[in-house]
Amino acid sequence: MSVHITGSGSFIPEILKKNEDFMNIEFLNPDGSKFDVPNDVIIKKFQSITGIEERRYASENDLTSDLAYKAAKNAIIDSGIDSESLDYIIVAHNFGDISHKNHHSDILPSLASRVKNKLKIKNPNCVCYDIIFGCPGWIEGVIQAKAFISAGLAKRCLVIGAETLSRIYDSNDRDSMIYSDGAGAAIIESKDDNNGGILSHKSCTFSNDEAYYLFCGKSFDKKKNGNNQYIKMHGHKIYEFAISSVPLALKECLEMSNKNINDLKKIFLHQANEKMDQAIVDRFYKLYNLKVPENIMPMSIEKLGNSSVATVPTLFDLVKKNKLNNHKLKKGDVILFGSVGAGMNVNALTYQI
Repeated sequence: MSVHITGSGSFIPEILKKNEDFMNIEFLNPDGSKFDVPNDVIIKKFQSITGIEERRYASENDLTSDLAYKAAKNAIIDSGIDSESLDYIIVAHNFGDISHKNHHSDILPSLASRVKNKLKIKNPNCVCYDIIFGCPGWIEGVIQAKAFISAGLAKRCLVIGAETLSRIYDSNDRDSMIYSDGAGAAIIESKDDNNGGILSHKSCTFSNDEAYYLFCGKSFDKKKNGNNQYIKMHGHKIYEFAISSVPLALKECLEMSNKNINDLKKIFLHQANEKMDQAIVDRFYKLYNLKVPENIMPMSIEKLGNSSVATVPTLFDLVKKNKLNNHKLKKGDVILFGSVGAGMNVNALTYQI
């Protein structure tokens, strides 16, 4: 038996927000003081580091569960399955459903149950639950789905990563330019052969000094009243942590698969920061005393920004369906998935198409 991704889908929201749209925002330091440089300088430096030129935001009427449903529907269509045959629906997110008008997080019922309701699945044996694992949540959901299938507890699972970060960021924090909205999904199921599929996986949690590198905190604007909490991060610490921890996880995961580094065709990393992802891949290949092969790492962050748990499944879906220039997949290709995020969690997965 092997466990495969038999269908994928994504949903990219319609609202486009470009870097220049932040020109009139009052960016502040954590202590509430103003920057001593104009916004065009801040934005130019931001783009040079992150690679982000624009990002997508959900429409006012869409919640995270709506984006998840739309991506799930596309994955189900792509796989050709009957949705009633699903044994599990696993939704990775971090903030639940947040309305356009407020910052209140709603996770009752779970987003997975909401998606099942939207899909009109009547089968009570289709079990739904959410997973909160930071940005690596979708990969972790795939790992869990594989475990259910390998244990004989399921034959077919739907794993979704969805987020609306545009509703949880502090507009006075320059990091707000990183965040975006979106959703990606995949059907994970067993096949009666031993050809390819999920070959290995690796997960780690570093929660001593690293636990609060990403956290929720108050606005940098001290004049704002209320108890609203916004996503915050220690960007430099995350960068240093990621470029040291993720390459090691990728290496261990690849070696568990018994595949050679030269077998790798693509590496799908969480789209957090272009410079960081490039450093991760560079350090990964240095562990083998090799240079990074040309065209090994697809990137979507330039146009889609960082949508947390949605970046990896969305990126995979785009490449799988030949929607990203100069990147294609074919039967037999060996690929790596990798991510890092709040917790701090790191994971990786080796997969053969």
